[in-house]
Amino acid sequence: MRSLLLIANPAASRFTGGLHRTVVARLSRAYEVETAWPTSAGGVEARALQAAHEGTNIVVAMGGDGVVHHVVNGIVGTETTLGIIPAGTTNVLARILGIPARPAKAASYLASQPPAVRTALARISVETANSMTVRYATFATGLGFDAEVVRLSNLEPYRKYRFGSVHYARSAASVVLSRDGRPAPTMRVQAGERSADAAAVLIQIHDPYTYFGRLRLRVSTAPHEGLAVLLIERLSFTNMPRILAAAVTGRDLSSIGGVDVWPDVPEVEVWSDPPSPLQADGESLGSPGVVRFSALPHGLRVVAPIGD
Repeated sequence: MRSLLLIANPAASRFTGGLHRTVVARLSRAYEVETAWPTSAGGVEARALQAAHEGTNIVVAMGGDGVVHHVVNGIVGTETTLGIIPAGTTNVLARILGIPARPAKAASYLASQPPAVRTALARISVETANSMTVRYATFATGLGFDAEVVRLSNLEPYRKYRFGSVHYARSAASVVLSRDGRPAPTMRVQAGERSADAAAVLIQIHDPYTYFGRLRLRVSTAPHEGLAVLLIERLSFTNMPRILAAAVTGRDLSSIGGVDVWPDVPEVEVWSDPPSPLQADGESLGSPGVVRFSALPHGLRVVAPIGD
């Protein structure tokens, strides 16, 4: 029998106890199931990596975007396959790949032992004076405004878990109001021979992705194998409401003044002065000065009905 490690979000344990038992029962029809409840993000990645090195066939992330992000960063580069049981807050990757939204149905789907597909990732290389740190994102990453919103929303994990996109929208409004006319950091964005200055950069790996229910955030409507890069040239009280409204309603962001889109980029480098907040998959990753983003078109094995 194939082996499966189910990594569940401990912050959600009191809300998903009965659901967790149902999920394990369904998965046990096809797999030898082990469950882990790591107490930190680093613990999630370490446990996923350990499972991959032990030869576990599938590591399943049960939770929202955060637990999926950390499981992926634990198993990327191995032949271990990712499974997803959406539970709790928004689970963007599961929606993109067509995985059933209801946890019990997602468990039944996994128990049917469908084949794995390859899906795209972004490799994020953060340079400092003494080292380089590498992270991976599954659906979106970026510097500046969006990352500020992510950092603020993560300060209240209970609200983030219980209210999802509503809490994110509330945090976005708070960031806009707190700017009080302060200038945004200056970013220099370089992709091949193209370069531009921007106040915020959002990079899309898959099309579509969303924080807001089932509505699409249309960074780029053009087909792309690489990264779709959204550059916000300026942040002001006049264009920020339009950008937020377009994100909420799923309209094309490139039609807004002060916004530019590079639709198919294999690699992009960003310099920020002063260093700007960085986020990946809704997880805050500090405030680096130099970041390089690279497309990995087939970077991850995942159990899903569809894929890139």
